[in-house]
Amino acid sequence: MTDRLPHEKGFHVSWDQLHRDARALAWRLDGVGPDGKAGERGGGWRAVVAITRGGMAPAMIVARELDIRRVDTISVKSYDHQDQAEATVLKHPDAEMMGDGTGILVVDDLVDSGRTLELVRKLYPRAHFATVYAKPHGREQVDTFITEVSQDTWIFFPWDMAMQYVPPFRGTD
Repeated sequence: MTDRLPHEKGFHVSWDQLHRDARALAWRLDGVGPDGKAGERGGGWRAVVAITRGGMAPAMIVARELDIRRVDTISVKSYDHQDQAEATVLKHPDAEMMGDGTGILVVDDLVDSGRTLELVRKLYPRAHFATVYAKPHGREQVDTFITEVSQDTWIFFPWDMAMQYVPPFRGTD
């Protein structure tokens, strides 16, 4: 048995690491779009849709790297602080642009349980779903991701963190 607190099994992501991982996601998505070929402008994607709020930074980086100018958001609330709740859509992207999702790249920071992506996938079944990080329970909901972490790991994103002193792990000598 361990005396660690739940937050101590954490994966701390800096802005620099998030930027590198989101660029790696863009490289993996290059040419994967419905009509895309590697190196073509946008890789065949018609638009990027960020799942707010966590997907906004990675979606912006992916859109920049793939030179995709149409960017929209879908706002889904599935957490209340650190507690998962029922996923609900608070704001939809442009309906005419979205259609059934064909040619649309939906980006989020993380797939955890998969509930958020499951809800969005029902709305846009032909969209391509990409996340920077994936946990095993939700991995089947994502088409492309960069890094898998264990289900019991909490990811600390840079927008949730502040610099502060942390005492040594062993003693104070």
